[in-house]
Amino acid sequence: MATTDGGAKAPRALVVHGGWDGHEPRQCAERFAGWMTKRGFAVTVKDSLDAYLDPAAMKDLAVVVPVWTMGTITGDQRKALCAAVAGGVGLAGWHGGMCDAFRNDTEYQFMTGGQWVAHPGGVVPYRVDGIDQICPLTAGLKPFNMVSEQYYMHTDPSNRVLAWTTFSGEHGNCPWVEGCRMPVAWLRRWGQGRVFYTSLGHINRDFDVPEAFEIVKRGIQWAAGQPVVPEFTSP
Repeated sequence: MATTDGGAKAPRALVVHGGWDGHEPRQCAERFAGWMTKRGFAVTVKDSLDAYLDPAAMKDLAVVVPVWTMGTITGDQRKALCAAVAGGVGLAGWHGGMCDAFRNDTEYQFMTGGQWVAHPGGVVPYRVDGIDQICPLTAGLKPFNMVSEQYYMHTDPSNRVLAWTTFSGEHGNCPWVEGCRMPVAWLRRWGQGRVFYTSLGHINRDFDVPEAFEIVKRGIQWAAGQPVVPEFTSP
């Protein structure tokens, strides 16, 4: 049994990567698996959705980190994942790796709290603002800029939104999004489980932006039921 240096049982994390290679699932999985290991998690990395089918292993997890864009999940795989989260396992992810995973599975989308619809203009400059200074997941972070896909999403109104972005309408052939204020990060509950999501992180390099990396790190800790330990605050 994996333990921390203090002898306590280490929180167990499952990272599952695959799907569309354009989102660099393996590279992103390696980045966060490495960070979680340093933070004291016992991390298992899998490249198959069958990882969700072992009920004993799933029940023992603190958090699942899905990095799987598009593709198809079977009914049994989705039921096993949803049941684990409802039973208290955390879920934390980003961009298309969590909220553009299984486009035809509405139960999965209810759990995650949102679904990708479009990214007008492709990779564009945009700003993340309206950052919640009360929630420990975002406290101390100031508005920041990204050059990436700015996700337009359908989101659940029950989400607690932590950060926002506004579409300029000046990129792509989508004038209807001009002025639209869209959630960038949120948290929610699914049964007893904690769920965190951010639309940041199109490719691994996007997490070189300190704020983007920090939001996900804090989200994983929160979803796992661990103390949120900030590693970066905006200067």
